[in-house]
Amino acid sequence: MRAVVQKVKSASVTILSTGERRSIGPGLLVFLAIKSTDTLAEVHWVANKVINLRIFPDENGKMNLSVQDINGEILIISNFTLYGDISRGFRPNFMYSAEPSFANRLYYEFVNHIKKITTLNIVTGEFREMMEVQLINDGPVTIIIDK
Repeated sequence: MRAVVQKVKSASVTILSTGERRSIGPGLLVFLAIKSTDTLAEVHWVANKVINLRIFPDENGKMNLSVQDINGEILIISNFTLYGDISRGFRPNFMYSAEPSFANRLYYEFVNHIKKITTLNIVTGEFREMMEVQLINDGPVTIIIDK
């Protein structure tokens, strides 16, 4: 499992098939990719890392607070292309990305697990849909979590 986590001042996603727009204020934008060998253990581990990642400033300006500490929001977007392998050639190979039905199940397990372990507002994109994502990166701060 791979998550690219960005600290944002705001972020939104527009689902192109419906035109629906979903947004958050200050918090985290999480791009999540599922690998074919991922398990529920990885889902829970990464979810715990995301909500406890201390990348927000405390009263002294040090990165010491989590999204929970600041009562932020989280936008979670499925993104299989995070496993695009370009070690050979220029066209990405997605052989490490999970098959859609498996990835869909673990993606929603990730979302539901985060909703279960925090009271924060959680917003999502739509699995296997074309989306436009907009964000105002804060910092910028971008962390990659691999498990």
